[in-house]
Amino acid sequence: MKKKTLISALALSAALSTGSAFAAELNVVCSNEQDWCDLMAGNFEDKTGISVAMVRKSTGETLAQVRAEAGNPKIDVWWGGTGDPHLIAAAEGLTQPSGADTSELLGWAQNLAEISGGRTIGIHLGVLGVAYNADILKEKGIKPPACWKDLTDPQYKGEIQVANPNSSGTAYTELATIVQIFGEDDAFRLLKEIGENVNSYTKSGSAPSKAAARGETGISIGFEHDMVKLARAGFPLKIVSPCEGTGYEVGGVSIITGAKNFDEAKQWVEFVLSAEAQSAGPEVGVFNIPSNSNATIPPEAPAVESIKLIDYDFATYGATDTRERLLSRWDKEVKPGN
Repeated sequence: MKKKTLISALALSAALSTGSAFAAELNVVCSNEQDWCDLMAGNFEDKTGISVAMVRKSTGETLAQVRAEAGNPKIDVWWGGTGDPHLIAAAEGLTQPSGADTSELLGWAQNLAEISGGRTIGIHLGVLGVAYNADILKEKGIKPPACWKDLTDPQYKGEIQVANPNSSGTAYTELATIVQIFGEDDAFRLLKEIGENVNSYTKSGSAPSKAAARGETGISIGFEHDMVKLARAGFPLKIVSPCEGTGYEVGGVSIITGAKNFDEAKQWVEFVLSAEAQSAGPEVGVFNIPSNSNATIPPEAPAVESIKLIDYDFATYGATDTRERLLSRWDKEVKPGN
């Protein structure tokens, strides 16, 4: 693969804020892990000859940017991150149909396209889980958790790290999952009790598991494919699928309404939906489940057939009013300092 000519995040951020013209032909915000962002941008450039200017941002940050730039977008396509914010952007008319062929995609990926009127399409599936640092818990004589409710145990005081759902799609998926499992009022009581054991709410959804891997916290909540990557790297991380059941994300790709480089953006969508592109994930430790039915599923990917998955309601929890109401309640009842 030729050397990538990606614009730096700093330079791109400055250009976005000033409205400067880009030398690149396609402007992408990526809400996946940085290594995966870089690999896909490089592979796309190699295949198409189209230059890519890319910056990584969380889903919450990207949704805020897309809203702020409505009518005069500085980016063309949003790739990755949980599907709920993509659905919100679609419902608000901030994204547009790509017209891409979805016939090779698995049902859950096509479902995201159907719900959104083709404005966002599923690119991967990731299961929500809990990870713990086996060395830390053994050293402290703490029993590992097996269920969501276990995380309220006082033995985990100061041992749990999770992201803030206002900025992190991962954490919003956790919030919506617990609401769907326990009912809203009981869920917020549970989240408040878990919060008593949380040492930090991070900006990024993958940060807690990285902290657990490094021994900076005992327990994390996040997506299992991120945890698998860390465990394979040799960190003492063990993965738990909560006994009550768990939710999942369907990552999305969306073209921004008013994109200045629509044709190039459509080529990006078609590329990232292809079996060829999706099968490259394990090269950089991406172990989620690809949406293309012909893509290779990494053997390290979570075995969804053995996990108790809920029937995650994307239409409801990907709606603007639901998300805003749940986040407002989280800020009032769970956020530290309340």
